[in-house]
Amino acid sequence: MIDDGLNINCIAECIARIEEYTSEGREAFEASTLIQDAVVRNFQVIGDATKNLSSEIKQAYPDVPWRRMAGFRDVLVHDYLRIDFNIVWEIIEIEIPNFKPQILEILQILNLPPS
Repeated sequence: MIDDGLNINCIAECIARIEEYTSEGREAFEASTLIQDAVVRNFQVIGDATKNLSSEIKQAYPDVPWRRMAGFRDVLVHDYLRIDFNIVWEIIEIEIPNFKPQILEILQILNLPPS
């Protein structure tokens, strides 16, 4: 059985971690392989959780970039040696602020508190 609540909550947790890990800005992100590794790992988990969502939840929220989230996970896993951290940073700065509110809204609708 698919647990959409668990997967959405996982995505929200990973977003919060990425925000925490990158709170000191791009320079700190670029200077620390530890931060880069932590961020990449959380993006991978977001992708996995996205892939594990039911088609019903994805269809109910078509504005969330589910396919791109899952696809980015595949890039990170299969092309790890060629990760472009400029693109990763763009996703942190542009994409996360765009889809975070949608994820939090879904948590509310599912009546789940963000963890």
